[in-house]
Amino acid sequence: MVIEAGLRGAFMLARGHAHGLMLIEETPAGVARSFWAAAICLPAFLALRFLAWSGETDAAAGTGLALVAELIGYACAWVGFALAALPLARAVQREAEWAHFIAAWNWTNVVQYLVLLALTVPAALGLPPLLAQGLGLAALGYALWIEWFVAKAALRLGSRQALGFVALDMVIGIFIGGLVRKVSGG
Repeated sequence: MVIEAGLRGAFMLARGHAHGLMLIEETPAGVARSFWAAAICLPAFLALRFLAWSGETDAAAGTGLALVAELIGYACAWVGFALAALPLARAVQREAEWAHFIAAWNWTNVVQYLVLLALTVPAALGLPPLLAQGLGLAALGYALWIEWFVAKAALRLGSRQALGFVALDMVIGIFIGGLVRKVSGG
């Protein structure tokens, strides 16, 4: 029931409907339960990784090491952003809304992964490179927009302050991605 409500709320948020937040728990226990979204997203994450690896001609490390590094990075990214967002929420006097924001952020990640997968598979099936790159940019733009929208709505922030949370997530993602590539030899 919690998963269903979280996903329904996420799909409403994904369409720009802030009232989707009403379906997402705003308690610390709700935040903990929202991390089920990471388990739901894991198959899509693995599919995206395997699709990316299928296009590589020279793997610097074994698939096993790369997979372990990617899985550790995946977990660190989910937890790392949630933890790093708390001091930022305090800095903008929105600590009380942090739990609701993280729960909404977690659930909307399911939508983001579905969109990324839907726009990546055609490229892997031989879509012309220019079109594939365009779809990739569209997926990235949508992911950035939805994260901004959730930060703005859940934390009740202005546009610029919401951008700070998006930037924080991007910095964490780039940092963890770099570490994963370094560890896996890529």
